Amino acid sequence: MSADRSTGRRYLAAWFPWLPADRRLRETPADDTDDATPVVFVHKVGGALRLAAVDPLAAGLGLTSGMTLADAQARTPTVRSVVHQPEGDDRLLKRVLEDWGRFSPMAALDGHDGLVLDVTGCAHLFGDEAGLMQAVKRRAAGIGLQVRLALSDTAESARAWARFGPGGMVPQGQARTAGRRLRIAALELPAKEEQALSRAGLKTLAHLDDRPTAPLTARFGSDLPTRLRRVLGLEDARITPSRPAGVCAADRILVEPITETADVEAVVGDLLVEVMDRLDQRGQGGRAFQVAFFRVDGEVRRITIRTGQPTRDAPAVLRLFRERLANLAKPLDPGFGFDHLRLTAPVAQRLAYAQSGLEAEGPQDDLGPLIDRLSARLGPQAVVRIEAVQSHAPERAERFAPAAETPASAGEWGERDPADPPLRPLQVFDPPQPVEAMAALPDGSPARFRWRRIDHVVTRAEGPERIAGEWWHRPKERTRDYYRVEDGQGRRFWVFRAGFYGEDPPPRWYLHGLFA
Repeated sequence: MSADRSTGRRYLAAWFPWLPADRRLRETPADDTDDATPVVFVHKVGGALRLAAVDPLAAGLGLTSGMTLADAQARTPTVRSVVHQPEGDDRLLKRVLEDWGRFSPMAALDGHDGLVLDVTGCAHLFGDEAGLMQAVKRRAAGIGLQVRLALSDTAESARAWARFGPGGMVPQGQARTAGRRLRIAALELPAKEEQALSRAGLKTLAHLDDRPTAPLTARFGSDLPTRLRRVLGLEDARITPSRPAGVCAADRILVEPITETADVEAVVGDLLVEVMDRLDQRGQGGRAFQVAFFRVDGEVRRITIRTGQPTRDAPAVLRLFRERLANLAKPLDPGFGFDHLRLTAPVAQRLAYAQSGLEAEGPQDDLGPLIDRLSARLGPQAVVRIEAVQSHAPERAERFAPAAETPASAGEWGERDPADPPLRPLQVFDPPQPVEAMAALPDGSPARFRWRRIDHVVTRAEGPERIAGEWWHRPKERTRDYYRVEDGQGRRFWVFRAGFYGEDPPPRWYLHGLFA
């Protein structure tokens, strides 16, 4: 056996072994519960009622999930059956996941009865790792859930210790030494493979760890060695958090819950200063800032503001938060108070340093602050900009996007010489307007056309510019030939013919835009 090595990360696994029973106690009045009566949760499987879960008292009497209700009643006539409601358990678990984001911004569901948190760098907020585990236990007890916790170097190692071991904290770098004591059930292999290992005398992870990998792979496939390495802390498979982690974050754990708006704004201001300092060290500026408000009762509210340009201006962003808080459709409700606030920067971009002294002058036409304030006050969808889109069809080559959001890289505006006349008009009709036109066959420009009951005689024409249809999206879209034409009054139009002469149906002429 080689020496232990640490992955450098720490994971906290939380297992709720009695989640259905705990949820029932939370939702049932105290007068309707009987601590002396075992309870089982049943569901129908193949026409028979089977136990989906049991409470601790029923488990102590030998009742297990998978047993038929008839067998359970034969063993324990006083057992009480309740319809299993997995959707209720899932809702409660997701609510706990949201609330436990206070312990780490990287948290994820672990099956239907557990959570896993990447707590790397989070323990100092609670004193140390032992303080973190105590805080999690107190939080679970406060919401009426029984939990077994384990802290280790990998998510799989922590899960194995929580579900198949005694739980607790595995010292950093000792996951392999400690994990060798676990039984092979901790690998959670299919029943046939676990039975085959047991018959071969391989009872613990130490028996597998002491054997060469090649024979195990040949007999059981590559999945078994991979599971073994992860449970022993030798390979780290990162978790996928329920919410993407921000570029940087700052937390404030409050000794006394706060309810006043002035106190909330003061804490947000302090967190903004911390986040801006970290962004400054990275040479970046934030494009989005999100504050998570954790209430004492477990409710979580998140508020996000976006900026038109990367920024590290904490006072300016705080003003935007004030605007946002004052204009929320659903006002921020502190309930019994907020005991934890977290500010993250989900989106950041490179921000060059600007000269602030001597002859430095700020740009006079910078609309960023105005756009940010309007977006914070009216909502991100109320202030929009035009964004380029990769499309051959001119009417689909642009779209409206919230001005405060990061521009998409789907398309780019082409560069042109300012001295050249525009090839396409600024005003485009969507959809194009049909016109009646006369043109020389087969591919000539229009000699005259009628639009809105007015005849226009063409004196000058340029083109054609041929644009094929996007057959991968719209197979029946016809090829277009565009012309820039000018009538006798000097008015310029952008017209096109859809289709070719000799086709069925015959081609049609359209007016697509007007030149200024």
